[in-house]
Amino acid sequence: MHFTPHWIWDTNKDRISCPDNNKTSHGKNSRAMLMRSKLFVPGSRPELFAKAAASAADALSFDLEDAVAPGRKAEARAALSHFLQDGAVAPGKLIVVRVNAVGTPHFADDMAAVATPRLDLINLPMVEDAAAVTQAAALLDRIDPAQRIRLLVNIETPMGLRKAAELAAAHPRVAGLQIGYADLFEPTGIDRHDPAALAHIRIAIRLAAAEAGVAAYDGAYAVVKNPDGYREECEAARRHGFAGKSCIHPTQIAIANAAFMPTAPEIERARRIIAAAHDAEAKGIGAYLVDGQMIDAPFLASARAVVALAESLGVGA
Repeated sequence: MHFTPHWIWDTNKDRISCPDNNKTSHGKNSRAMLMRSKLFVPGSRPELFAKAAASAADALSFDLEDAVAPGRKAEARAALSHFLQDGAVAPGKLIVVRVNAVGTPHFADDMAAVATPRLDLINLPMVEDAAAVTQAAALLDRIDPAQRIRLLVNIETPMGLRKAAELAAAHPRVAGLQIGYADLFEPTGIDRHDPAALAHIRIAIRLAAAEAGVAAYDGAYAVVKNPDGYREECEAARRHGFAGKSCIHPTQIAIANAAFMPTAPEIERARRIIAAAHDAEAKGIGAYLVDGQMIDAPFLASARAVVALAESLGVGA
């Protein structure tokens, strides 16, 4: 089974469970964190906000950082704040905002403007030390005492990559790590499309995220007119344990949604594993065979995650 367990928010409890490793990340939110696709929306383009909200993306990622020129930061911040407070986004869609980095003149104003009841995740760019994460979390504690809003931490520098596990575990508000390929690869001369380089980075970040019990999300693919290339990266990211991938164009949404969804054979196999586990438990057996493969606790946890996600999506019923 090659499907990646996903974080699933328990709407009946004040916690977020991770079938991946049975860890619990504390926090509150009533919306399920399904983020197979995360559509990039420039904060400087308010005319695109409503169109993006009507898309099939699981999440919208409004950008106040690179997509906004320095002289238009306040304008973009105000427009996005108004949009988020206007209630124009359907309740089932996750809202992410990439703010300007901790330590920049715009960071605190960004946080104050977008930390509305409709926000789910703050995306922190260019993070290189745990102090930046805890500083962001401390600010959120003042403006979001209910602990609703989580942090998505970008790994996009060599130092950030080296400290990825530390960053993932820096604060309970951290919900996941996300790769920033351009900033990580371009200055170092590494080929952005080299499969070995991509695999190395993904596995390092996925394992760092797993150590902290959080999810990992793959970065953007800029060649919009190469859907096959985007699909290949989605499928590789899924094999490497990632829960979703950024979309910089609406045409990438359907590809990501399909790639990070369990297939019918995977769902059927997961259900066979769960059924076999019930029988084995009744007999006091810890390991057992399903389809000729030895199954024990890690495989059962993965199977339960597959079924939980399938049920949340209404597939494989």
